[in-house]
Amino acid sequence: MTEKTIKVGIVGGTGYTGVELLRLLAQHPHCELRAITSRKEAGMPVAEMFPNLRGRVSLRFSEPAASGLDQCDVVFFATPNGVAMQEARVLVDAGVKVIDLAADFRIRDVAVWEQYYKMKHACPELVAEAVYALPEINRAEIKKARVIANPGCYPTAVQLGFLPLIEAGCVDVGHLIADAKSGVSGAGRKAETHILHAEAADNFKAYGVGTHRHQPEIAQGLVRAAGKPVGLVFVPHLTPMIRGIHATLYARLTDSAKASMTASGLQALYEKRYAGEAFVDVMPAGSHPETRSVRGANQCRIAVHQPQGGDTVVVLSVIDNLVKGAAGQAVQNMNILFGLAEDTGLTQVALLP
Repeated sequence: MTEKTIKVGIVGGTGYTGVELLRLLAQHPHCELRAITSRKEAGMPVAEMFPNLRGRVSLRFSEPAASGLDQCDVVFFATPNGVAMQEARVLVDAGVKVIDLAADFRIRDVAVWEQYYKMKHACPELVAEAVYALPEINRAEIKKARVIANPGCYPTAVQLGFLPLIEAGCVDVGHLIADAKSGVSGAGRKAETHILHAEAADNFKAYGVGTHRHQPEIAQGLVRAAGKPVGLVFVPHLTPMIRGIHATLYARLTDSAKASMTASGLQALYEKRYAGEAFVDVMPAGSHPETRSVRGANQCRIAVHQPQGGDTVVVLSVIDNLVKGAAGQAVQNMNILFGLAEDTGLTQVALLP
């Protein structure tokens, strides 16, 4: 394990994932924050925008061109989709590790990415090199990466929930259903009508059925696990809460698995798959994990059910969309990149109530 101080830069530090990165990195024992960029807020003290960081972060927002990002060891992009792909090549060529919290490098098929994100990809050669960094499936690749594609929030909760079943080959991968709900912070820190308090509070709705940008990302990960095509129905919903994702996942046992895969067998399957994983908590049989139990923590809590002992498996998976679904997972990946214990700086206990 290295004891080196990691010089860190953040591009786009004014959004929700940006302030989460700052909160976590300010507590990290091996990190030194060198630059936090924002063209609009350049010159403003970071703690003026985010008073929770008073006494912890003394930097001011800086113009990207004058921030010295190429002198950092790692640069996080907490930016909208389409930014990292414009700037990553220069940093990589300078020997800087890049961790993108947006979607620029997540989807291997550039044509599919362009279809869903409605723009031309500026750096397809880095897509081929980038590592899709869900630590629970590919630590070895992450350790050697120059470009890290940090998974999305829905894809993290859904993939971690489905993986044990798919890897075991005990469910019909042609018929998978992910019914997921997210708090409004998943839409980002911007003014849009549908996330105004008067619109989102006391309301519940589905959106993006069949068109959500996380659909191909989730499917790509499940195909990798299954080793063959999968059929996935993904339905996201907006809930009147600030943080949190709750994914309710449905899969059918295969004919050959019906006799042997009882509720206790499913529980054992999940416990074995995630044994030793610092950030996946398989809860006791019969549990119903709550989003508040992971609020502010880099944790995914999972429960597996077999209603009425039938052939349908129901998996409940909850994360904080800003932590395990974004900034916390990005720091987890940084720890892997630099040879640190994976939980370094990430042992925060969830907030209750």
